[in-house]
Amino acid sequence: MSHVRFIALIGGSGSGKSWLAAKMRQTFGHDAGLLSLDDFYQDLWQLPADARDQVNFDDPAAIDWNALREVLECLERGEPARIPVYDFATHTRRAVTRPLAHTRLVVLDGLWLLHHDWLREKFAFSVFIDCPMEERLRRRVERDVRARGRSEDSVIRQFVNHVQPMHELFVEPQRQWATRCVISPLAENEQSELIAACAES
Repeated sequence: MSHVRFIALIGGSGSGKSWLAAKMRQTFGHDAGLLSLDDFYQDLWQLPADARDQVNFDDPAAIDWNALREVLECLERGEPARIPVYDFATHTRRAVTRPLAHTRLVVLDGLWLLHHDWLREKFAFSVFIDCPMEERLRRRVERDVRARGRSEDSVIRQFVNHVQPMHELFVEPQRQWATRCVISPLAENEQSELIAACAES
């Protein structure tokens, strides 16, 4: 079995997980791969379009955990993996996949990476990113309107009805299992120190 180390970045929606993951990828270069839990949302092609909008995407049950497990086990065997491509506008999985080469380090970001026992055991290092609710909402509105074709009203409504209640129920409890807890935004020296700690884990 090939040696690979998994690093987890956990935090609420809009806390800065993807940004920090990109920083790590920039630092480690081709020695690191990136993987997002967002790629593994359940494919809702079988539901009518209006029914898809009623699904609670801020509940861990919205994730296809078996598909994630298969990808991680593939990387652990030293093999390249195929990653699903999710369409957030339609809540369906596209027919194409993207390749992820085997690397010595894989950085994962996601809302619930420490939620399951079997998954927690795979991480050499994990970071819980704390960020004020107001800032997370601002970032979420900016992202979903620009990149996911959402209206500002729908994003705010979803945040109030689903995102924040589910954050308190499922995201916040994970800080107890994290190797390190940090506050977003991180100062440049904090970024450097954290990335160095991940590299040494």
